Amino acid sequence: MDITVFGPYTYLVTEVAWAVVAVAFVTYADAWRAAARTTLVLYPFAYVWDWYTLEVGVFEIPLRTGVELLGIPIEEHLFMLLIPTMVVGVHETLRKRDRTRESSSVENAPQ
Repeated sequence: MDITVFGPYTYLVTEVAWAVVAVAFVTYADAWRAAARTTLVLYPFAYVWDWYTLEVGVFEIPLRTGVELLGIPIEEHLFMLLIPTMVVGVHETLRKRDRTRESSSVENAPQ
């Protein structure tokens, strides 16, 4: 599937699509507080890193809206919110599944 049909909104569309996945994981795991806390702690580091790499020309983002906030594309701000949220969501989902498996195996164990 060629998503470049979204032109300058291509990066934004992919960010929103993956944000839906991240939100699903965080919601399933009931990990909103952990995701928010982790994201808030990591955001300043990610911002400085992203700003610097864009400033020195390490990479450029051609399929973006062109809207910038504090010197970096709005899509990058979303990315910096999305990644830690996704990581926490997946991690906490795995932990929840492990706890569920452990509790069901204890309940089904012969006595």
